Amino acid sequence: MNAWFDRLVLACTRHAIDRVDDGMVELFAGRQRLAAIAGRAKAHAGLCRRDPERERAVLERARRRARLRGLEGESVVPVMQTLIAQAHHRQLTPAASPPASEGIAMSIPSPSGLASRLLRWLPPPRYWRPLLSRIPEPVHARVVPRVLERAVSAPEVLRSLEALEGRRLGIDVRDLGLRWVIELADGRLRLAEGDAEATIRGSATDLSLLASRQEDADTLFFQRRLELTGDTELGLLLRNLLDRMPWEAIPLAQRIALQRGSRLLRAAREAHARRH
Repeated sequence: MNAWFDRLVLACTRHAIDRVDDGMVELFAGRQRLAAIAGRAKAHAGLCRRDPERERAVLERARRRARLRGLEGESVVPVMQTLIAQAHHRQLTPAASPPASEGIAMSIPSPSGLASRLLRWLPPPRYWRPLLSRIPEPVHARVVPRVLERAVSAPEVLRSLEALEGRRLGIDVRDLGLRWVIELADGRLRLAEGDAEATIRGSATDLSLLASRQEDADTLFFQRRLELTGDTELGLLLRNLLDRMPWEAIPLAQRIALQRGSRLLRAAREAHARRH
């Protein structure tokens, strides 16, 4: 039994590593595209392609971030030096530069025809509501704070949210029938008792798009896909803090999972709408 469980853990871990590797390739491709744009800008401005001061700053920043993650600062230097070398190579190869229409954003390819047809049969989140309603409240009380705490564990993220210390915020996932009141206390996000001072309400898809930065808050509120009730001033403060929150400080694996999950939900919603 133990051997079977160990093999299961190993298989799941390898699957997670594969997903992280996929994300690293996506990030590398995005960095290469940005390097090509920087190269063209340098050429137009008559600047030297090599900038030793900039390279030193990039390496030092990588060392600091590695130490924040509990790694040895020098352990990331070879990786960053390789990225810098590849950026120089990309800038010296104009033919390899992407067309302007390609853009600089990293993206996951749109679903294929077969995938789109399969997505049409993925039930929208509202159909998951009866199943989620069967999950005992104590489970929510344990799982939700753990997920939130991991999402904002980086010091940069916690500092960006300091203005919310002691305030109670509500999250209402309308189509799933899930509601939580959370607060930031002693540098940790936790479930709170009592009523929320301000509540953000929306569908699971739109809230995940907001959390993963696939959609901005202004667009979602303007289109009435998100609603803000209660203390409007606190809600606006939260929105501004989310806009300024250092997205790159969130662990890479969580960013990848959040972005892919939100894109899947959006693609499923669009496919389901076309079907009906």
